[in-house]
Amino acid sequence: MPERPACSPQPATGHPHHAGRAGGFAFPRRSRAPMLLRLMLVIALATGTFTGAERHAHADEVSYVALGDSYSSGVGTRTYHDSDDGCYRSPAGYPALLSAELGGGLDLQACSGAGVSAVRANQLDSLDATTTHVTVSVGGNDAGFASVLTACARPWPYTCWDEIDSANTVITESLPGRLDTLYAEIAERAPNATVVAVGYPRLFNGEQCNLAAQITPSEQAELNATADLLAEVTGELAAAHGFGFADPRAAFLGHAVCDSAEWINGVSYPILESYHPNRTGYARGYVPVVAERFAAGVPAA
Repeated sequence: MPERPACSPQPATGHPHHAGRAGGFAFPRRSRAPMLLRLMLVIALATGTFTGAERHAHADEVSYVALGDSYSSGVGTRTYHDSDDGCYRSPAGYPALLSAELGGGLDLQACSGAGVSAVRANQLDSLDATTTHVTVSVGGNDAGFASVLTACARPWPYTCWDEIDSANTVITESLPGRLDTLYAEIAERAPNATVVAVGYPRLFNGEQCNLAAQITPSEQAELNATADLLAEVTGELAAAHGFGFADPRAAFLGHAVCDSAEWINGVSYPILESYHPNRTGYARGYVPVVAERFAAGVPAA
C-alpha cells in the first residue's frame, strides 16, 4: 500500500507553570477591623457597589460555564442527559466531574458537532460578570477532523493525505482568526472569569488493531501531527488572550487507541462514540490537567 513517510510526532512536553499566589492573610482572632473599614463594608453591602469579582471573593461562589464541542459535552461516555437537541451532554464528561471538585454550579453549554461559529452563536449567552470559570474546547470540527478520520479509515488503495493536508491548512490559515474572535468575545462577556482553552489528545499509537478502520501507521502518525499542530495554534492564541491552556496529550500517552489501557474509544457503536475519550479518559486524562490550569489561574508558558 502506498504510504507517505510517517511523521515522527514529538513527545508532548510539559510547560512550566507560573506559581500560584500565596494565600491571603487573616486577622488575628482577637483583632478588630478599623471602624472606617467596617463602615465602608456596610455602605458597599447596602448600595450594591461591589464588583462581580469582589462578590465572588467574599461569597466564594463558583459559576462554571463549559463551552465547546463533543470533547467538552462528554461524547464517548455512553451516558447522556435526556435531550433531543443532539448535543450529547454527559454527567461523566470532564466538566461535570470538575464542577463537583470546584463545588459550584455548572452550565454545560458544550454541544457535539460545534465549531467556532456555533459556539459564538449558541453558547456565549450564559457568560456574564458573575461567571468565575470557563472552559472551551473547539477547533476539531472546524478542521473537519471527523471527515478526515472517515477518509483515513477506508481500506487500501484509498489514502487520506489530501484530507489531512486540508485540515492542516484550515488550522494554520483560517482557524487562528476564528479563535481570536471567539476568545475576545469570551473575555468581554466574562471579565472576571478564569478561562481555560482545552486541547485534544493524540488518538493513535501506531498499531492497527481494528479491522473496521484501516488507518495505517503512517496515517496515524500524520493524524497525531495534526493534533500537535492544533495544540500549538490553540495554546498560542489562548496565551495571547490571558487564558490558560489545558493540554491533555501527555496525560494520554500510553492510553491511545489500541493501547492495552485505552482511554480513547476506537471504532465503536453507535459510531458517535468513536475516537472520543471514554469515562476513564475524561476522569484521569482531562480533569487533572484542566484543574491544574484553573488552580494556576494563568496560561501555561
